[in-house]
Amino acid sequence: MTNDFDQIASRLAACNLPTFDVTGRAPAAVALVLRQGSDGMEMLFIQRATHELDPWSGHLAFPGGRLEQGEEPRQAAEREVMEEIGLDLSRACYLGRLTEISGMTLPVRVACFVYGINGSCAAPVPNEEVHSVFWVSLSCLTAPERHVTATVHFDASDHEVPAIQLPQAHTPVLWGLTYRFVVQFLETCCQQSAGR
Repeated sequence: MTNDFDQIASRLAACNLPTFDVTGRAPAAVALVLRQGSDGMEMLFIQRATHELDPWSGHLAFPGGRLEQGEEPRQAAEREVMEEIGLDLSRACYLGRLTEISGMTLPVRVACFVYGINGSCAAPVPNEEVHSVFWVSLSCLTAPERHVTATVHFDASDHEVPAIQLPQAHTPVLWGLTYRFVVQFLETCCQQSAGR
C-alpha cells in the first residue's frame, strides 16, 4: 500500500478526469485529507451534526459543501474545510483530485480534492455543522472484513447499500457519496484492492 504523498500525487495525476459538468445538478466540493499517523497513512472524516433540514444529517462525510456564486470547486472545498473544521488547506500539500460523483437520490454533483498535511497543522476544530472529526488508517479502510452490505434509512425509506464499518464506536457506517470517493481513492492510490 502506498504511504507517500508523492506516490499518491503521481497516481492521481495519471487519471484522465472528465471536465466538471454540473448540468441540472447543484455543484459541490469536498476535501479528502490525509496525514501520516502511527499506523501509517490516515484519512480524515467528519460526522455531520443532527439537523432536520440537512439531508445528510448525522452521516459520515468529508468536509465540504456547495459552491458559492463565482467560486471554483477547489476554492469551495478549501473554504468549507476552514468553516467546518478550522483546517487551513492553503498550508497543505495539494495532491490532486478524484473523478466527480453525482448523487444517486439528490441532484448534486460533487468534486473531491485530495490533500496531505503534516503534524505541524493545527488540530481540526468542528463548528456547529459537525458533530465530530476523526482519522481512520488506510489499512483499516482496505480491510475486506470492514466492507459490508448495510441497511440505511434515507429519503423516508430503508436501503441496502455497500458500506464500510469504521472502527470508531457509536458511528454509522460509511456509505453513499463518501463511500464511493473512498473506494475510488483506494483503487487509484493503493496497491491493495479496496474490496467491493
